[in-house]
Amino acid sequence: MPPPSTSSPDHTDLPFAGLRVLDISQGIAGPYCAHILWQQGAEVIKIEPPAGDWGRKVGVVRGDTSALTLAYNGGKRSACIDATTDTGKAVLLDLALQADVVVQNFRPQVAERLGVGYATLAEQRPALVYVSISGYGPDGPYADYPASDSVMQADSGLMFANRNADGSARRIGMLLADAATGLYAAQACAAALCRRFRSGRGGHVELNLFEACCALQANNLLEHAIGGPSAAGPVSAPNGVYATRDGSLTLLALNDAQFGKLCRALDHADWLEDPRFADNAARMVHAALLNQLVARRIATRTTAQWQDTLSRHDVLHAPVRTYDDVLAHPQAAHRQTFQAIAQPGLAPLPFAGIPARGLRRDAGPAPANGEHTVEILREAGFSQLAIDDWLRQGVALQAPAARAGVQ
Repeated sequence: MPPPSTSSPDHTDLPFAGLRVLDISQGIAGPYCAHILWQQGAEVIKIEPPAGDWGRKVGVVRGDTSALTLAYNGGKRSACIDATTDTGKAVLLDLALQADVVVQNFRPQVAERLGVGYATLAEQRPALVYVSISGYGPDGPYADYPASDSVMQADSGLMFANRNADGSARRIGMLLADAATGLYAAQACAAALCRRFRSGRGGHVELNLFEACCALQANNLLEHAIGGPSAAGPVSAPNGVYATRDGSLTLLALNDAQFGKLCRALDHADWLEDPRFADNAARMVHAALLNQLVARRIATRTTAQWQDTLSRHDVLHAPVRTYDDVLAHPQAAHRQTFQAIAQPGLAPLPFAGIPARGLRRDAGPAPANGEHTVEILREAGFSQLAIDDWLRQGVALQAPAARAGVQ
């Protein structure tokens, strides 16, 4: 485990220092948007229901913490409020009206039913930047359709983009639809804040997973519109993953100059005189043969040996790394790519923050549900008498003392 990075600035010098964000979202897209704002200096208060953010129970889970919780909620403070009660709704409204930014990712009209829809808040706080994230948008024939990352990968064409050579669609092996939407939401929120800093006006930032996934695939969709349906697979040859004596690596040649470098690296300058390999169009016609020849040559040496040779010839390549390999990557060690999260109850964990050095703070642990409830309510101006009453009624919940106060 690398030591925590010492290169990040004091968070008071970060662009969103002093900004108050109320995160009432759950899962991935909304929490990731708010977490990016936290990395860039904002104070983020996460509001969870008594059952907690559903992301706490998904994927790899240890106790009340999942990898999702750590990845998208680190550094936030958490208050547990039961907003199904009238009192809970009133508390939530008060907290929202004290925020600079509110982030929610409910289905359309859910925030309105909780009393914290954009129109209600903006009427009293015109400078508020309000971020709404949904599956398909607030209206239209799909507005009320349930959406998840897998659903959206299928419905937006991402699975089609990742299809096998035989044309069968495949899910991309990460939560790409959700994560990409969170990134777009953070960028749009930053743009809205920039406008607010200039004009004093807030605004409603509306995003949805479907349109975010379409934007992510802008090039693919344009290629399809211009060139029509294309077969799945590489657009150049050779291009693929090849087995070495002790592993595998990917290598490719995108143009004639790169093919020349590859031929020389593989000790096959004779391929440059072969009319079947004269240019990429010819190489694509004979891709099966060319890939077979390359595979036969790559299988004769170890991955490390080929890395040395291919690097000296400036050939596009990389070993196929496992996550353990990535965590031990020499460049990651040099750049301190991974920070250490000191999560209570777990060994130090690696975290890759936003890749903009100088604009982020070091990784922080994720809060337990309701870890800072009393602290947050006091800061919001509620009396201790009222807070104690809400705790007795179950309107608010405070995490056990063993976890409370962990920062």
